[in-house]
Amino acid sequence: MEFRNESGALVVRHGGETLRIEAWGKDSFRVRATQYPAFTGNVWALTEQVAPQETKVVIGEESHWAGDGTTDTRPCASIENGRAKITVNFAGILSFYRDDELVLREYFRSYDGTLSRESRCLKVINREWKGVIGGSEFSLTVRFEANDGEKIFGMGQYQQKYMDLKGCELELAQRNSQITVPFMISNKKYGLLWNNPAVGKVTFGKNITEWTAASTKEMDYWFTVADTPKQILANYTDATGHAPAFPEDCMGLWQCKLRYRTQDEVLSVAREYVKRGIKIDLIVIDFFHWTVQGDWCFDKKYWPDPKAMVDELHSYGIKVVVSVWPSVDRRSVHFQDMLDKGLLMRTERGALQTYDFQGDCVEIDPFNPETREYVWNVCKKNYYDYGIDAFWLDNSEPDLGVYDFDHYRYIAGPALSCGNMYPQMYSRIFWDKMKDLKPGNVANLLRSCWAGSQKYGNVLWSGDVPSTFEALYDQVQAGLNMGLAGIPWWNTDIGGFMTDDVNDPDFRQLLVRWYEFAVFTAVFRLHGDRGPFNIPRLDDRDFGGGYLHTGQPNEMWSYGEDVYKIMKKYYDIRISMHDYIRDLYAEASKDGAPLMRAMFFEFPNDETCWDLQDQYMFGDRYLVAPILSLDTYERDVYLPAGQWKDTRDGSVYEGGQTVRAAAPLDSIPVFEKLEG
Repeated sequence: MEFRNESGALVVRHGGETLRIEAWGKDSFRVRATQYPAFTGNVWALTEQVAPQETKVVIGEESHWAGDGTTDTRPCASIENGRAKITVNFAGILSFYRDDELVLREYFRSYDGTLSRESRCLKVINREWKGVIGGSEFSLTVRFEANDGEKIFGMGQYQQKYMDLKGCELELAQRNSQITVPFMISNKKYGLLWNNPAVGKVTFGKNITEWTAASTKEMDYWFTVADTPKQILANYTDATGHAPAFPEDCMGLWQCKLRYRTQDEVLSVAREYVKRGIKIDLIVIDFFHWTVQGDWCFDKKYWPDPKAMVDELHSYGIKVVVSVWPSVDRRSVHFQDMLDKGLLMRTERGALQTYDFQGDCVEIDPFNPETREYVWNVCKKNYYDYGIDAFWLDNSEPDLGVYDFDHYRYIAGPALSCGNMYPQMYSRIFWDKMKDLKPGNVANLLRSCWAGSQKYGNVLWSGDVPSTFEALYDQVQAGLNMGLAGIPWWNTDIGGFMTDDVNDPDFRQLLVRWYEFAVFTAVFRLHGDRGPFNIPRLDDRDFGGGYLHTGQPNEMWSYGEDVYKIMKKYYDIRISMHDYIRDLYAEASKDGAPLMRAMFFEFPNDETCWDLQDQYMFGDRYLVAPILSLDTYERDVYLPAGQWKDTRDGSVYEGGQTVRAAAPLDSIPVFEKLEG
């Protein structure tokens, strides 16, 4: 075992592995290891220039019992950066400290020459490298001891009912409605970023924590400590990037449905909103407004004058968003050109097909800078130059015909090694150009992201989730964990994406409850695929904007006068909060604080708050308690210490108690924290 101090970094060499631990921001470390002669130089999510830190590296020896009644010494080392410290013992086991208190330690159950707890004959080691057969990379497993009583949050978005991830196994892979952002926050007052875009898995077990990467060239993670989740997230944001300023004219209602088929449909909806005196900030034109996938243009038969349409919408103060998919149909005018230039994903075996929805398609390879330039030039000509304001980058995981991740390859390597960064690279096709071209700020809508995506103007939504109360419950915890993973711009399809019958009274109740919840999220957006699907196609072609089905109307007035009155009431509440929401977005840009906050984010010293996942804070002032089940007209709400005012009737309550709050269909409990 060789220990070295290399300009303030601790470097350890042992058994063919090089381990490097270096300060990476305030009270934080980057930890890397490789079996190669040198590191790759990839920064992955750690893109930001962090302030230099003074470290203290100590290389010495530690005594241990040799097993024969005697003691001897073995080499060891430690490195300190502010309140954080990492030690490495003679077996290469890492231990992590906050203010000299152990908060995390690698798991090791193999014989190390002692009779310590870790010295066993199981042959389970802390960092396990296995060569990928036939390739140059390794599969990697990194193991940590599990902490009793630990609670774990963040990690992106998983469609499940558990917000506390302790006891959960999570796939590290992007899927429709599953977003992998591998940053966790612990109630033990540390955070850890798995800075590796490889497909893999993490298990936060009761007996062990285990991270795996299916194909990689190096281990890379980042560790930080602080007193509160808010400070941990601020450290993380400094290392991975700050969200830009959010456009102030996008903080109101986004109008959307599956799908507006013609420019006349779009304009008629906008005109009705104007007639009713309801200002919408954006209207979204969904998929198959195009000819075929990969043409990235309006079908002229149904969108004969996009420039005139955009100009009229702009005259109402409405921005225009269009859907762009990363899939390219073999019938597309760009397919052969992109194939010849190597701009598409590749398959490892069999036919070249990656996606089969409404066409025989192959997705683009956004890791290739030539691909990004190519797609932007087409979209600029066919959309942006008409005045289109933003893009809906749908299917951004990317969606695949089969999620066989070992079947796909990019210019950056096998999808197994880098695929989780796909949505981030896809978003940069537009961000990298628009940030310099567009007046104001950029906010593009995506269905997936990765660590650090907050810096690229990504508005995330939770994907194609069903229209059920169970799904609504899941979205609350999903949104809170996304915020704790450093992604502050998050929203859902109001009412869920998929419903069979808009006339079902249970669905209308769900829609109202979802709408009331959505008012108190970062982005307020109506969308959904609404049945029954009995609207005839516009024509009989097997391509183009007219052939695909559309859902039922999905505007505020589409569900009857009773629903409309409630929606208008809550629309007015959203608009009245504009200045407050603007300030929350500014805070998100400054230190990463999400708009939608777990209760413990604001009240970290209140143990009850660490167990709550069905209520949350919208910023630091409003406590929101959504209704998450059918035919429910009251619920329990926990109020932390302080005074709280029910925003509906002005009643004031002392905190530190649970109250029973009424929740008629036209309102949900929202309490304002009073000063003092």
